[in-house]
Amino acid sequence: MVVVGLTGGIGSGKSTLAKLLVRRGARVIDADAVAREVVVPGSPAHEEVIRRFGPSVVADDGALDRTALAALVFGDDQAREDLNHIVHPAVRDEVLRRLAAAEVADPHAVVVLDIPLLAEVGPDRYPLAGVIVVDLPIDVAVERLRADRGFFEADARARVAAQATREQRRAIADVVIDNSGDLEQLEAEVDRIWAWIQQLSPPV
Repeated sequence: MVVVGLTGGIGSGKSTLAKLLVRRGARVIDADAVAREVVVPGSPAHEEVIRRFGPSVVADDGALDRTALAALVFGDDQAREDLNHIVHPAVRDEVLRRLAAAEVADPHAVVVLDIPLLAEVGPDRYPLAGVIVVDLPIDVAVERLRADRGFFEADARARVAAQATREQRRAIADVVIDNSGDLEQLEAEVDRIWAWIQQLSPPV
């Protein structure tokens, strides 16, 4: 089984590339989705988050109020670090469990780990044969966030600034995808990426 990491900043189009790779036959494990699942009510991570941040981050149904939690950690480096310290180990354990299950199901599978914070947590946390980084200029990302998600420009720029820099992401890349163009141009890159993946070997 070959496992590749996929990352990119907010507004980069990383999720779109993941969908295009699925069409080629890849399986995708979405770390953001896993992060939501590991903090469901009753989970150890859920209880730890409440102990750290208090009852204000709990919604009426008992689940975490992600908006309230984001408001507490956004712009507060220590609070964000504390949250990551709780959530990231649980995410890693679940991702590794899913990788093991995927290998049992198909030892020849191509699995794409879609991890937005891969540059922040470090690619060595996972058994990756390579890393794909989706990259584009900050101004393009901001405009897409405004047009596609209804962000105000200041909010979009703040979200971009809170993540790893373009340089930090590119530093961990084996392949960089320039997604400053349109969907047709991105689709043209998929053949190149898929051919690259096919020649990878699992890490020893």
